[in-house]
Formats: sequence, structure tokens, C-alpha cells
Amino acid sequence: MIQMYFGKACKEYREEMNISQEKFALSIGMDRTYYSSVEAGKRNVSIQNIKKIADGFGISISELMKKAEMYMNM
Repeated sequence: MIQMYFGKACKEYREEMNISQEKFALSIGMDRTYYSSVEAGKRNVSIQNIKKIADGFGISISELMKKAEMYMNM
């Protein structure tokens, strides 16, 4: 279930940047289909990839997790 909330948080940050999944995934060195499955909540993401994603958004891992936690508590 946490994967779904994490994916929503990622999608929100990416959309705030006004960038496609493909462009974002390429910018962080990740396959688009992998990143797409992260946003869809279908991936159990490794901490290394969480760090890549957070760095791509220019935020800390904790900030990204706080957003996911916010969705969890809705």
C-alpha cells in the first residue's frame, strides 16, 4: 500500500516540475517504464532509487516520504 502513496507523491512533484515521465526518468538515469511503474504504485523501490528520485526533484528523501505519508493519512 505504501507504494501507491509513494507513487502519488512522485507524480505530484513531477507534475509540479511540468515534465513528462520520460524526461524525468532520463534526467535521473532511470528507465521510463520502471519510473512509470513507481508512479503507478506497482514497484517496491530500493533506497538507491528513492534517492535518485528525490535528487531529481531537488528535495530530501525525508521530504519525499513526508508527502507520501500525507497521502497515507488522508
